[in-house]
Order: sequence, then C-alpha cells, then structure tokens
Amino acid sequence: MQRIGRGVLAGMVATGLAMGAVATAKMGAGSDIGWPMHGFNAGEDRYSPLTAIDKTNVSRLGLAWFHEFDTDRGQESTPIVVGDRLYVTTAWSKVGAFDAVTGKQIWFFDPKVPGGRGFDACCDVVNRGAAVDGDRLFVGTIDGRLIALDRRTGKQLWSVQTTDPTKPYTITGAPRVVRGKVIIGNGGAEYGVRGYVTAYDAATGKQVWRFYTVPGDPAKGPDGAASDPQMAEATKTWFGKWYTMGGGGTVWDSIVYDADLNRLYIGVGNGGPHNQGVRSEGKGDNLFIGSVVALDPDTGKYIWHYQETPGDTWDYTSTQSIILADLPIDGVNRKVILHAPKNAFFYVIDRQTGKPISATPYSKQTWATGVDMATGRPIEAPGARWFNSDKPFPLLPGPNGAHNWYPMAYSPKQRLAYIPTTENSLSPLSPAKEFKFRPGSWNMGTNLGAGKLPDDPAIIKKVAASRTGALVAWDPIANKQKWRVDYPTNFNGGILVTASDLLFQGTATGHFLAYGADDGAKLWDSGDVGTGVMAGPVTYTVKGVQYVAVMAGLGGSAISSGILAPQQGRRNGRLLVFRLDGKAKLPPYQPIEYPDFRAPMPQASAEVLDKGRVTYADNCMVCHGPSADGGILPDLRRSPLIAEKASFDAVLIDGALVPNGMISFKGKLSEEEIEATRLYLMQRSAERK
Repeated sequence: MQRIGRGVLAGMVATGLAMGAVATAKMGAGSDIGWPMHGFNAGEDRYSPLTAIDKTNVSRLGLAWFHEFDTDRGQESTPIVVGDRLYVTTAWSKVGAFDAVTGKQIWFFDPKVPGGRGFDACCDVVNRGAAVDGDRLFVGTIDGRLIALDRRTGKQLWSVQTTDPTKPYTITGAPRVVRGKVIIGNGGAEYGVRGYVTAYDAATGKQVWRFYTVPGDPAKGPDGAASDPQMAEATKTWFGKWYTMGGGGTVWDSIVYDADLNRLYIGVGNGGPHNQGVRSEGKGDNLFIGSVVALDPDTGKYIWHYQETPGDTWDYTSTQSIILADLPIDGVNRKVILHAPKNAFFYVIDRQTGKPISATPYSKQTWATGVDMATGRPIEAPGARWFNSDKPFPLLPGPNGAHNWYPMAYSPKQRLAYIPTTENSLSPLSPAKEFKFRPGSWNMGTNLGAGKLPDDPAIIKKVAASRTGALVAWDPIANKQKWRVDYPTNFNGGILVTASDLLFQGTATGHFLAYGADDGAKLWDSGDVGTGVMAGPVTYTVKGVQYVAVMAGLGGSAISSGILAPQQGRRNGRLLVFRLDGKAKLPPYQPIEYPDFRAPMPQASAEVLDKGRVTYADNCMVCHGPSADGGILPDLRRSPLIAEKASFDAVLIDGALVPNGMISFKGKLSEEEIEATRLYLMQRSAERK
C-alpha cells in the first residue's frame, strides 16, 4: 500500500503544497495522511485534504474507540498522528501513544510534575500538544521543562529546564520543530515573569538562541540574547520599575514557521500586571506585548513586529492562532497572516513587511472604535484606559477575549477563516484600591472582588445565559462575516476543516458537531459525550479509512468555565475517535456525589468578612470560581474543612494537600487573611441555596 511518507509530506509543506495546493485532491484509499504537526501543516491552517468523509455520509459517523484519562482537569491537546500511531498530551503534561485504529495504548509517559506547581498555572494544568520530528517527540511541562522522548517507546532522551525554577513560569503550549530546532515559549504573566521564546537543538537539547519579548532591568545591561538590539529600543516604551514585576509578554501559544520566507512568527501575550497604571505608570506602548513578531528561525534575529494592542491594559493577548495564507487582494497575490486575537479585530497582515492590510471587528467590542490603517494603531474609546477613571469601564470583550486559545482554521478552498468566538457579558473593569506586587502570586492590579456572583440560582443562570459563543465564518478578502452559528454557551472548541467542505467543532456543553464549511448547515451531532469539548479536532487515514479524533474534558480558567463546571460536574477527560459506521459506545459517567455540607453562619464582623472576600478574589477565585461555587477545582462552600480553623490551617498553612496541587499559602498570606478567607467561605456556605 502506498503511503505519503514524512519526507514527501515535509516537501509538500516546504513548497507550500500542504497549505492548499492539494486542497481539492480526492485522496484515494491507497494514500494515508496523518496529522503530523500541531496545525496539520507549517502554515497551521488546520485544513485537511481528506475527503472520504463528506456531506453525503457524515451522518454515519460513529465512535470507533475512546480512551478515558486519569484526571478531571482540562483537556486542550491537539493529537499528532504519524503512520498508525496517535500521540496526545493530557493534563499535568503527560503523554500517551495509541494505536490509531484500535485505541490500544502503546506507552504512557508521566513527567511527574510536582503538584504544587499547579498553582503557577493561571488557567489549569492543561497542555495543548506535542511535536514530532523523525523518531523524537517533544513536550513542554507545567514546571518549565522541555522533554524529548523516543516516540516508539516513550523513553526519555533528554530534558532541559527552559525556565528559572524559582519563578512561576509554566509551559502549556505545544512546541514546534523548525530546521532542526525545537521552539518553545512559556506562560506566567499574571504571576510576575518576563516573557521569552527559546530554540533548542532537537538532537541534544542544547540552547541555540533566546529572544526576550519585554526588556529587563536596564541597570543589568544586555541579556546576551538574540533580542539585545531590540530590547535597547523597547526599553524606551516602558516606564517606572516594570522589571520588578516581570512585565509579562509571555509567548504561551502560537508559534508558526513560514517555509516560503524562512521566518518564524510568534504571538506575544499580555502585560503583567494587567493594569498599565501600575505596570508602566500608565504610559508607553510597552513593546512587544500584544504583538506578532517575525524572527529568523536559525538565529532568533528580529525581522519585524506589528503591535495589535499597544500598551495593553485589558489582557488582550496576541497569542491566538496565527495562520499563513496566500490571498488575492486588490488583484495582487499576497502572502499574509490571518489573526483573530482577543481584542475582537480580525487582522490580515503582510508577511513580508509586517504591515496590516486590514483590521475589522469580528465580534462586539467597546474598547476601540476602529483601527487607523495609516498607523496600524487602534482608535481607543473614551475611558477605555480604565485605570485613569473613578468609574468602572464596561469592557467588551472581557479579559477572556473574543477568541482565546481555541484553534481557528482556514479553508483555502472556501477562502474563509473559522473563528470560535466568545461573546461575554460586559466586564466592569476598575483598578484595585491598593496594589502591592506579590512575587509568585496573582498580580493584575484590578478589582477582582467585583467578580463575585450572588448565591442565587436565577441570577447565576442569567449570567450564564449572557456568556454566549458563536462559530464565525470570516471572509478575509471582503473583511466581513459570511455566516455564523450561535451557541448558548461560550468557550466552545477548536476547529477542523476538510477539503470535503466539512467543519468539525466541539461545544462546552459536551457535543461534537459537523457543519457545512460553505454555509454553516449542521450536518451531524455526536450526542452528549458527557463533558465539554474544547480542544482542536484532527482527521487522519490508516489503510484508507478516515478517522476524526478530538480530546474532551472541561477545564481552563474558572472565570471561563466556572459556571459550566458545577452544572456538569467534574468528569475525567476522554480521547474520542470516530469513523463511518463506528459502533463503540461511551459508558455513562458515574454520578458525582458532592458533599451536602453547610457551615453555620460565622460570628464575624462585616469588615472581616469583606477582607475575606477580597483575599479570596485575589488568590482563590481563578481556580475555585468567582463565587466559591467551584470551577476547575471543587466547590469550597461544601468543604467541611472550612468549619474548623485547625483543619483549614492544615491545608492553607501546613500544606497538607500540596501533593494534590493545593499549595501552602504560608508566606503569601498572613494568618489574619487566611482566617478571614475561611470565615468568608463559611458565610458563602451558610448562604448556599
């Protein structure tokens, strides 16, 4: 049986064929195609040329096999398929290899991340995928390591610590392999770190180059890194003592290689703290946060940048999917970047020069009235720099963005980009009354306490209903929406599109769906798979049979999923694989019995309870939910530990649950703050309906 080997496929990518030239080719039963890279090809358009599953038979899709994982934490991985093996990462940076036809587990690798490092992950202990190069597989870990495995056996070949282990860096994104080098970024902007991206030799793990995305302490001089010439200029756009707070600008997701131009594009994240008033005295563009940056992949040398959100103060990262395409614009074929970052503008950027060609809102927003195409800068709305005002600014989109990490896709056949959008209720942003930087803890500079919801099911239901989502088909040439599908919930899954004009996407409510890529018509529904589907799907063939695979498992930031999680319950993640006429059945999840504990109303002053509310919001809300009703971690209102000071202190001070991922707050919070938090949780428990 003839197959497309790694060398041939690599050649297709290098010549641009995998970016669309084979898009309309009917793949016969003798040609097997996997999913060799994070976004399928170097251009990361998530467009597969496979056509065996099409509009005439997609209704026959059924489950071929599944695998249930050992954790109920979030599942965000895009599987990699090479030959007849499927590789997937799961929560806590673990990696599994499976027979792509039968689902038999071949090996499983656990990097044994210390449980306490889970606190450093802003948005759950997730991992978005691995990279494969020859017989090596690469994965980044929550505690900042980059590990090379033998993909045949799962045996570790080398491991390198890519971050300072004394600082709260994390890795949740997928590495990329480019010209013999593994490229990896990191996260942790909210905790006080300085962003960078690094290249390592794929064979040995030796560092080749590093590019910092924000300047360090000017008094310490150059870093001895590829970014040194740019940091001298970037420093002029920062003010105050930002370097004592890290600055942010982490490269936590999108890294894309342009084979045509031999360039690497990285998406740079938000500033840290979010509040530019405390980060940079409310001044300056703060390069290179909120930017797309082009680098030489061999040396890390700077080529160009385009800053989409200068002086970001809204958590508007530019780390979302970067897709490379060739588009006819004004009668000229242009090499472009397609980008839909958090800030709700869809950008078409010239890959040669870094200049924006167009910038059009793809979702509702209040922070800017448009983009000045003469300068490329957003036209900010009055009051958008909320830290200068006594009144909260009604921000839209909120800090979760109009499009977050969920991968978008592009069909060169339809010339449409498909964006999993979120349309949140207005987020009232106001500065923290008193800000003090706390190394290793959340440092946003915003009034997080405003996020508390009353313990009223009717109000919670209303808020949940306001957090809607949509699948938007966007025409990047006409700069307008062609069609959309509205969802009753936000934070729905990533996108896969095929040459047979099928589009696949999961939903936060636990369904996996197929649509017509040309018109958005719903063609197939998997039925309830029991947990939210957030990850990017893939498709592949083995022996002429086409499969569609996706990870299922609700998680991520509790601010994002905290309302959905209590409704669905915490359930272990699953890898789901479908084929035509598949007959496998998912066993039902066992009902989760939550404690029915209710604490007595605490005998505490209003001042103490309010102190507990603020302390909870600043330290606990992101994992345990805005109203302590559960998010990516349990509902604390139901925990018997809150009723006894000694029991609560055993966890919060003595670290009894560190192996489970619950750190000790000794040294981070005073005993008075910890006790106020306990009393506040007792109040929330007593008020529980």
